[in-house]
Amino acid sequence: MQNQSKTPFDLTGHRALITGGTQGVGAAISIALANAGSDVLLVGLHDDDSARTTIDTCRSKGVKAELLLTDLSGLPEDYLPGLLEKADHLLPGIDLLINNVGTYIDKPFFEMDFDTFQTTMNLNVTSGYFLTQALCRRWLDQGIRGRILFTGSINGILSEPDHTAYDTSKGAVAAMVRSLCVTLAPLGIRVNALAPGLVRTPLTRILDENERLHDWMKLHTPNGQVPTAEVCGGTAVFLLSDAAEHVQGQTLLVDGGMSAWQQPDPPETWQA
Repeated sequence: MQNQSKTPFDLTGHRALITGGTQGVGAAISIALANAGSDVLLVGLHDDDSARTTIDTCRSKGVKAELLLTDLSGLPEDYLPGLLEKADHLLPGIDLLINNVGTYIDKPFFEMDFDTFQTTMNLNVTSGYFLTQALCRRWLDQGIRGRILFTGSINGILSEPDHTAYDTSKGAVAAMVRSLCVTLAPLGIRVNALAPGLVRTPLTRILDENERLHDWMKLHTPNGQVPTAEVCGGTAVFLLSDAAEHVQGQTLLVDGGMSAWQQPDPPETWQA
C-alpha cells in the first residue's frame, strides 16, 4: 500500500550516486538528498576532512552514506568497471545518478595545452556521459525508472575571458542533457541539470581574498547575493523528486537572476 504521508519531495527509499560529492556543490547536493531521505554514495578523490564532514552530516540525517574513492579524469574504461563493482558492494540498488564532478583549470586561450583541455572535458563531460550510459543499461535490464541530474553552470550560456575550455565543457553538458532526454525519456528515465551561477565553493575562494571582486559580482546579481553552495541542494531534490516528473531535458539556472540581467548600471560611487 502506498504511503499516503509521503510528500512529492520525499526521496525515502531512493539510493543516489553523487560524483564529486564530497565538497562544494556536490556536498550540498549530497546533504540535501540525505535530508530528503535518500541513501547516498559519494564519489570523491580524497578521504579528507571535507569528505568525512559531508559523510557524517549525511549519516546524521538517518540514512546510509558511503564514500567511494576514484579518479574520473582519465579514460572511462580504466575506472568504470571498478567504480561499478565498488558501488554494488557499498550501496546496491542505485536509482539516482548525480553527475556533479567537474573542474576549472583553464589557462589563457593562447596558452591552453591539450592535456589541460582534455582533463577538463574528461571530468566535466565524458565521465557523466559514460557513467550515465553504464547505469542506464542496468536500469533498463532491471526495469528501473532512474533519474539523472547533471551539474552544469551559468557558463554554459554566458562566457568569460580565459574560460574557453570550461565554458566549452559546460555548454556541452547543457546540450547533452537535451540529447539524453530525447533518448531516455521514452524509456522512462528522466534527465535534467541544475546550473549554478556564482556560489561559494573551494573553486571560488578568491571571493574571500578579493573584496572588490566580491562586490562586483554582487552588483551583477539581481538579488545581490553570492551565496554558499547550499542553494543548489533544494533544486537538486526538486529535480530528482516526484514533483518534477514532467520536467525533462531542462537546465535550471540557480543564479540569483544573473543570467536574466544584460548588465547592471554601476553606482555613482563605483570607481573603474
